[in-house]
Amino acid sequence: MDDQQTPQLETVTATANAINIPASAANAPSQNSLTARSAQSIVGEKFIEDYISPNADFSQVLQMTPGVFSYSPNGPGLGDTKTYFRGFQDGDYTIAFDGIPFQDTNSPTHHSWAFFPSQFLGGAVVDRSPGTAATVGPTNFGGSINLLSRNFDPQPHNSVSASYGTWNTTLVNGELQTGAFGPGGSSNLIVNAHAMNSDGYQTFNDQQRQGISVKYQFAVSENTTLTAFGSRIDLQANTPNTKGPTRAQVAQYGDNYLLSGDPSQPNYYGYNAYHVTSDFEYLGLVSNLGNGWKLDDKLYTYYYHNKQFYNGSTISKTSATDKLNAYRTNGNILRLTQESSFGTFRTGLWSEWPNTYRYQIPSDPRTHIDAALPNFRESYNTKTSQPFAEYEFNVTSDLHITPGIKYSSYEQRFTQYADNGKTVGSLGGAPFIKHTADYDTWLPSLDVHYFLDRHWSVYAQYATGDEIPPTNVFDVKNANVTVQPKPVKNKTFQVGTVWQSERLSVSADAYDIKFDNAYSSFTDNDGNTTWYSNGKSVAKGVEAEANLILGWGFSVYANATLSSMKYDDGPSQGQWVANAPDNTETLGINYEDGPWNIGGYAKRVGRLYNDNGATHEAVKIDPFVITNLFINYTIDHSPIWPRPMKVQLGFNNLFNQHSIVGVNPGSTKTSVAAPGDVLSILAERSVSLAVKADF
Repeated sequence: MDDQQTPQLETVTATANAINIPASAANAPSQNSLTARSAQSIVGEKFIEDYISPNADFSQVLQMTPGVFSYSPNGPGLGDTKTYFRGFQDGDYTIAFDGIPFQDTNSPTHHSWAFFPSQFLGGAVVDRSPGTAATVGPTNFGGSINLLSRNFDPQPHNSVSASYGTWNTTLVNGELQTGAFGPGGSSNLIVNAHAMNSDGYQTFNDQQRQGISVKYQFAVSENTTLTAFGSRIDLQANTPNTKGPTRAQVAQYGDNYLLSGDPSQPNYYGYNAYHVTSDFEYLGLVSNLGNGWKLDDKLYTYYYHNKQFYNGSTISKTSATDKLNAYRTNGNILRLTQESSFGTFRTGLWSEWPNTYRYQIPSDPRTHIDAALPNFRESYNTKTSQPFAEYEFNVTSDLHITPGIKYSSYEQRFTQYADNGKTVGSLGGAPFIKHTADYDTWLPSLDVHYFLDRHWSVYAQYATGDEIPPTNVFDVKNANVTVQPKPVKNKTFQVGTVWQSERLSVSADAYDIKFDNAYSSFTDNDGNTTWYSNGKSVAKGVEAEANLILGWGFSVYANATLSSMKYDDGPSQGQWVANAPDNTETLGINYEDGPWNIGGYAKRVGRLYNDNGATHEAVKIDPFVITNLFINYTIDHSPIWPRPMKVQLGFNNLFNQHSIVGVNPGSTKTSVAAPGDVLSILAERSVSLAVKADF
């Protein structure tokens, strides 16, 4: 059994050969699977290698899939980018690596510049639903994304690459692929290391990143395989806490203004710094136990250490903030399956134990001398348990019905220390206060999958997901929470179809999602705080994607979504949820012939709205388009280099659009454009030239 099989998404495996991607979809940015039991899209390794920026992070890998969009105002791969997914924001869906969920511990969000740059990735599977009962994760509320590690090459294959681009962006990368070695070819090894430096598009927003990943596989026997993976990222940046300019600054200095070179100004670049380190390791065991039973177990650990320093809008002894967010997460995912003529039984348990330490302390930006009391200081741990079971009944060889159930349980244990009053206060003279929070939810699922013929399948799905409250529930005066919130829930109904041939690949789906809104709180005159979910919303839409081989080396790809995500009760009923576009489209054309491989892809994001505090639809964001073009030429051999060499010329934001893609209003008193509004603006066109040589 290939270790690249995606255990989180049972119907899909990682490699193009394993998932039988037809020729009609081989060069597409997103593909589909005839065996998928929900709305899924697969990004292959070839797209990552040929059609994204050399310095890209995982957000760029997902950018062109249906309903997904992201942007980095400092340039691709040069910032902490957030990805929007069917209208859901980061923190409303799970991201995993080789089936292992990873996320922040204070809220289940993610940082694209940590953990997994594109150099570490061999593909991704995007499931636009909470998945089945066997899909584990902390927030399968809106869906899940499973990033996949690099595929092993059976033959030795080593390479070195270098790129240079706009904003003095450089990247050097080396990879060692041993191919099968050892007794009977039982071992295989991949080592990848890179270093990236860039001035960035925004003024003084420099970025430096170094990373290494190692993946080793050993076939213990014909029935048992061990896989070990380890990676580390070290990132440093001058990025401030407020990651965009104001309207007034843009009018005076231009779109790319962010930081100043003048130490007398509050936004001096020397007063802002990130140093983020992360590592991720797992040991996986896959074994055929006999009588149809198979075991898949992954023991894992990952670490995130974000040491940040940033200044506010003035310069004083307490205008800056000395910040730490650090956690070590340990966990295990055990999966057992049993196949028989009646069907497939799947069961298992996801367990996780993170430990976190966080603080924010007022500081002097000029001297880095901290104040005596912090804004907050806390430590906590969370125990997660998700046992699950489902049975895929083989009603006929073509009709499969899969009911399932999952129990989602979280136990949180907090220690909050006395602070300066901005979070919990003096705690009545006590040095700290302890409290607990437990959350649990039953999550059923049911899906039906039917092959109409060998080229055409249909499915229907009912799935449920949940999302636990963030840890700041207890960030109230004296941590006096009298009523804790409950997990918010999601119910997804969708139907879809997939059709594939050698020349054409098509999929389409329609969905209806009923979900709880984010949390709100109320504090009475006695200081007692009650938390509750803030009403309900409904999302509806249709999605489609297709890839067609035209001939003569040309193929064309397209996807489109038409959607609505609106509040369904209370005074906001009928208003749009923030950052949910009413439509998205992707159009791409690819040419491959001999040494040439050329691909151009454009993503259009329709109208959406940003909020202003509790005011919805406060700011309208007009549609915007991101267009990328990559030209690859491979030289099999030459007088100066006997092994294959690839040259790539890349263009991000080809048509140099400077669209405003996000607005954070400067005041809750007005929704009219104001000088203090903070803007997110597309980075200008960037060009990169990369050379990759095998040896």
